[in-house]
Amino acid sequence: MTLQDFKFAFRTLRKSPIFTLTAVITIALGVGASTAIFSVTNSVLMKPLPYKNASQLIVACSDMTVRHVRDFPFSNEEYIDLRDATKNVFADMGGVFTFKFVLPLDDGTPEQARVAVVTTNFFDLMGAKILYGRDFSSQDGLPQPPPPAPGAAQTGTPAPPRLPTFAILSYNYFERRYGGNPAVIGKSIHTQGNLTPVIVGVLAPGFKLYFPAEAQTEADPEVWVANRLSYDVKNRNAVSIRAIARLKDGVSLAAAQAAADNVATQARKDYLIDRTAGYAIRLEPMRKHLVSEVQPTILALMGAVIFLLLIACANVANLLLVRASLRERELAVRSAMGATRWHLVRQMLTESIVLAALGAAGGLALAWAGIRELLAVAPANLPRMETIQIDGPVLVFTAIAALVAAAIFGLVSAWRASRPNVSIVLGGSSRNEGLTSGGLLRKLVVVIEVALCFVLLVGSGLMFRSFRDLEHVNPGFEAQGLLTFQVLGRLGGQTSASRAAAVREIQQRLQAIPGIQSVTGSDIFPLAGGFSPIRWGTMDAGQDASKFQATNPEFVLPGYFETLHIPLIAGRTFTDDDNTPLPDDAFQKNDFSKVGHKVVVIDEDLAKKAFPNGSAVGKQILIRIRTSEAEPVEVIGVVAHTRDESLSVPGREETYFSDGFLGSGNMQQWTIRTSGNPASYGNEIRATIKQLNSSLLVTQMQTANELVGKAEAGTIFSLLLIGVFAAMAVILAGVGLYGVLSTVVRQRTAEIGVRMALGAQPARIFKLIVGQGLRLTAVGIAAGLIAAFALTRLMATMLVGVKATDPVTFIAMVILFFVIAAVATWLPAWRAASVDPNEALRQQ
Repeated sequence: MTLQDFKFAFRTLRKSPIFTLTAVITIALGVGASTAIFSVTNSVLMKPLPYKNASQLIVACSDMTVRHVRDFPFSNEEYIDLRDATKNVFADMGGVFTFKFVLPLDDGTPEQARVAVVTTNFFDLMGAKILYGRDFSSQDGLPQPPPPAPGAAQTGTPAPPRLPTFAILSYNYFERRYGGNPAVIGKSIHTQGNLTPVIVGVLAPGFKLYFPAEAQTEADPEVWVANRLSYDVKNRNAVSIRAIARLKDGVSLAAAQAAADNVATQARKDYLIDRTAGYAIRLEPMRKHLVSEVQPTILALMGAVIFLLLIACANVANLLLVRASLRERELAVRSAMGATRWHLVRQMLTESIVLAALGAAGGLALAWAGIRELLAVAPANLPRMETIQIDGPVLVFTAIAALVAAAIFGLVSAWRASRPNVSIVLGGSSRNEGLTSGGLLRKLVVVIEVALCFVLLVGSGLMFRSFRDLEHVNPGFEAQGLLTFQVLGRLGGQTSASRAAAVREIQQRLQAIPGIQSVTGSDIFPLAGGFSPIRWGTMDAGQDASKFQATNPEFVLPGYFETLHIPLIAGRTFTDDDNTPLPDDAFQKNDFSKVGHKVVVIDEDLAKKAFPNGSAVGKQILIRIRTSEAEPVEVIGVVAHTRDESLSVPGREETYFSDGFLGSGNMQQWTIRTSGNPASYGNEIRATIKQLNSSLLVTQMQTANELVGKAEAGTIFSLLLIGVFAAMAVILAGVGLYGVLSTVVRQRTAEIGVRMALGAQPARIFKLIVGQGLRLTAVGIAAGLIAAFALTRLMATMLVGVKATDPVTFIAMVILFFVIAAVATWLPAWRAASVDPNEALRQQ
């Protein structure tokens, strides 16, 4: 192709502005949508993680296979066992866990900080750079000295001094909190407690932690603290650590998994809990672990948008076929004057490339705008959202998509147009003689469009059904009128009684605000995630530990179920008498025999499992949460099940404890119910808490309706995108069908005139054209049905309450598409029925 070819192509396309604009817009829609989704696919699934030799990084997951618990954190002891036993396969292993903490500013104002506790080798393992100061040393992670033995105080033996805690700041926190002053190195961070970490370094900008959303790990910790790992078998069930390892060069994942299996096998031999829980260690490449939850959705969206791009290509191919048919006289003249077939093909391909280039430019503009909208509606569990942008790989994809599009629609029309029958075309007298050729090919293209479009329609129908089902899922509580928020900071003093008094005072102060009907507190809130399962079993599990199962624990204040309107099914809920504080030495002595409130409320799911043949109220179950072995507790009530992390899955059974069961002061999550707009109480709540205790921080305030909306975000995201793609595909397929039938009407004008002259009624002509359109649609839908039955199975993980082969959806989409086809065929059919036979015959 030469410059002259491109100049000629521009001149030719400029003479047909409507055709050129239609083709460019069609290509821009297909390329723009595919570019936007590819930018998400590239950032989330394809880009290497921003760590040193990221392909060698492995995440170790603790699973309890018998209790159906996956991706559980490790305890210090489990982590150390794994680290020490796998040095032959791993070059290094590090651990991290994160939480939120209140750090006072210089004026005492509380501020929430994200804190990560890491092993001292963590930054070296991940390849993070230290900008100021130093990295952690191995000495910074030595365990604290053990506490003095009982009776040591009487003998005059002094307690060993506590080792200092060391911290490294994130660059953003260093800039914001300390103004970027390196003199902060060596200073201590003042907290509300006794812990005062010494700052030893500052991280270089840009370092993030990437874990799946369900891991509840902060992506941007602001203060990184060195973990002084200790090994105490009694704490083996106190889990917190997420483990990351680096494979040694030449070691396969399978070899590493075999080594980890040996560690888990030994643990099951040595520890009863591990044996009965089915303790296992699962290794996954870090990138796979990060995207495993969202990968099916992203791949489904990428598949949908490729279908849309193919439909756009088919549409433009049809436009070019019609255009080539209308240009047969011109092409025949050029052929008669000596132009070779290759010259004609080259010219037509050049025009296709020009159209594709203009469409790609428009598509990039649409993609740029589309990415901003995508980020606005993307669910929170989509990792690395901040990296989604139009970068080099995305531009390459756009260029390839444009070239492939040009090849698809250009080659079809170019090859067909390069074979004009010179004698017939030049000898013909009809204005529409070119339209009589290529009809079968144009119909085939429309059938392909319809088939592709139908698959998208079925996908959008399934997502819509999922959304409707999700809308009707009962989360287990009444969200309307609820406002939930966190209160962070030190509640009360050192004793359980003082903490319980502080909780009561918060509740009373908030209850006094006019318009607030009730106030309650809990350690966690439904649909918010962050649950950590514990063991439960019926009484016979005391003799057979394999019968223990997992339940989500939740600590609540009396009135919790009433405030959230969680239905009481049997028995009663907690009273103030059930919430008396524990004696302060109960945990130290490991003696709970004198505690009177050994009662729990369970949900209906656990009640059905534990006591399928009778009432659970008044019965006992075994729970392990505050003792080394499971202790019996009495069930005083059964309530409806609430969804813990997602509306799309029921979640694990739940067991409720009073706040006093574990020592009081566990209430971080607070909830109020009002008769009006709950969001309007935010400022008054903050002022009340500040007046009560200025060191407390109110954060994460949101209505329960907003929380429910976030739980639906993933389904809404998929529904919105697939729905938009399907709508665009329907328009393009409808335009393609309309174009073919319009061409048919033009090429058969004389025939229609003859039919009408011989007595055919307009209604019969109308039915003739509509019937032809519906036959094309039927063939396309038949092909689309076969493809949809095969491809929609890939959407199974995205669907809620509906099967991928749902017959109602398939039937509804067939009917819908026939309606769309009828609309697309109406205008050409009406034109055919309105033909004046005399005028039609005079034109031939």
